[in-house]
Amino acid sequence: MRHLAPVPSPAVHARVVLLAGPSGSGKTHLAAHLGWPVLRLDDFYREGTDPLLPRRSDGVADWDSPLSWDVEAALGAIVELATTGAVQAPVYEFASDSRVGTQRVALDGAPAFLAEGLFADRLVELCRDAGVLGDAVVLDPSAPLTFVRRFARDVVEARKPVPYLVRRGLRLLREHPSVVRRCQDAGMRPTKPKRAREELALIGRRDELAAA
Repeated sequence: MRHLAPVPSPAVHARVVLLAGPSGSGKTHLAAHLGWPVLRLDDFYREGTDPLLPRRSDGVADWDSPLSWDVEAALGAIVELATTGAVQAPVYEFASDSRVGTQRVALDGAPAFLAEGLFADRLVELCRDAGVLGDAVVLDPSAPLTFVRRFARDVVEARKPVPYLVRRGLRLLREHPSVVRRCQDAGMRPTKPKRAREELALIGRRDELAAA
């Protein structure tokens, strides 16, 4: 288990814990359980009108391509939150492939915050270089369970038509192991959701005491 490294500069108010994992692996649920400030990296997807947004042969946006996600905007938001204590983050709606507003994310004195999303692994080295990285975790739950959770979530949220969700879900089921390996290669440590919840909760309590 890692403890968040000491903050090296007064300019950094908090460190980020990057949280990745296959779609539907429980990232958002874990973030809500911890009660930490959360920056939702899924809100940094490119809009449907962005010419840089990759598309599949059927014309549907390829949300599983890292090119569909604006890594520079996400990094900028993380650094701003870590160094100023607050940031205005976009709010993304997948049903319309667009950003529909903004939301203020604030530390409110918290010594750490989560940045969670499918492509969080792309930020590990960048956040380390920026001096704001605290930890980097990739969730690795059961692939079949992840498939069920992802499908149920996407149907409830009406993200896309059901036939598309079924096809995408089966493809992501096959790709589950490779997503975890990709995150490990980027420097993230793999763990099960329950274990991550216990470890990060302990880290949060320790850092709250250290900051008091």
